[in-house]
Amino acid sequence: MGIIGTIFIGLIVGLIARFLKPGDDSMGWIMTILLGIGGSIAATYGGQALGIYQAGQAAGFVGAVIGAVVLLIIYGAIKKG
Repeated sequence: MGIIGTIFIGLIVGLIARFLKPGDDSMGWIMTILLGIGGSIAATYGGQALGIYQAGQAAGFVGAVIGAVVLLIIYGAIKKG
């Protein structure tokens, strides 16, 4: 999957992550989507670089969701702190 596909998946993943992330979510939709894209890109290419999964595997999508949720949680913690 190319960078455009990864960004598109990141958009979807950002929306999924918004619903999965526990707690009060005071950040806007745009920031959530941007962080979702960032988490998706990091998890997709990071997982492939580490050999955890190959391009196109379902594990990559799961990794992208987890990466986006983690990035949203980190951003929320920094913003509150």
